[in-house]
Amino acid sequence: MTPAKLFSLIQYPIPHHLLSRLVGGLADCRLPWLKDALIKAFIRRFRVDMGEAVEPDPTAYASFNDFFTRALKEGARPIGEGIVSPADGTLSQFGPIQAGQLLQAKGHRFSAEALLGGDTAAAERYLGGGFATVYLSPRDYHRVHMPVAGTLTEMVYVPGRLFSVNAATTRHVPHLFARNERLVCHFDTEHGPMAVVLVGAMIVAAIETVWAGQVTPLAGEVQRVRFDTPVRLEKGEEMGRFKLGSTVVMAFAEPPAFADGLVPGGKVWMGQSLGRF
Repeated sequence: MTPAKLFSLIQYPIPHHLLSRLVGGLADCRLPWLKDALIKAFIRRFRVDMGEAVEPDPTAYASFNDFFTRALKEGARPIGEGIVSPADGTLSQFGPIQAGQLLQAKGHRFSAEALLGGDTAAAERYLGGGFATVYLSPRDYHRVHMPVAGTLTEMVYVPGRLFSVNAATTRHVPHLFARNERLVCHFDTEHGPMAVVLVGAMIVAAIETVWAGQVTPLAGEVQRVRFDTPVRLEKGEEMGRFKLGSTVVMAFAEPPAFADGLVPGGKVWMGQSLGRF
């Protein structure tokens, strides 16, 4: 048995939510000696470039979570043409949505319907469309931005497990992104419907949006919020953030022409052009 397979198997019995809430409480701690020690150790371990941050002084952050969701300097992430990456991270997979299925990893697919919380009608909008998945590692910038301009129409909280979403787990846990806790954000764009799905993961203590604040953890059932008053966000504008790392899955009704040179597993930066409609 490979180490990656073993790592995936031992996650099944772990109390994902309890562990994540405990870590979340530690990350919210405001004791100066503790939060400063956590932040400095994290910077050393993951070689975080604080020169990009609006606030480069690690001790100036009120908590580890404030540091983790730090803002970047103006111009640190130029916004490219067409569809742009919503976050810094690894472009795990991208391509067409075939027969309602998205590619997770070699040998693993999951359905758009399951990803969107069992909403058949919503999934039908993306038949023949395209998708892209970006994994945020611990060292990455953890604010999530709009890949294209859009108007928010509905937000759906879907409860689930909190498996790790790193490359090892995506290769071994079937339907991973449709099993984990997630927040589905539906937008209308000039190119048709778009869903941006913020997927939770182990020790991800919460997900926030700019329009609703912290939205997880919530009750253990699917919750839908419709937006009759338009929430309009421009391309590159912040839409949310992860308190500790995770994954963003984008689904487009109109199939994108992805940019030449993109490869699964390649590094991308927030604002980098991923392709065009």
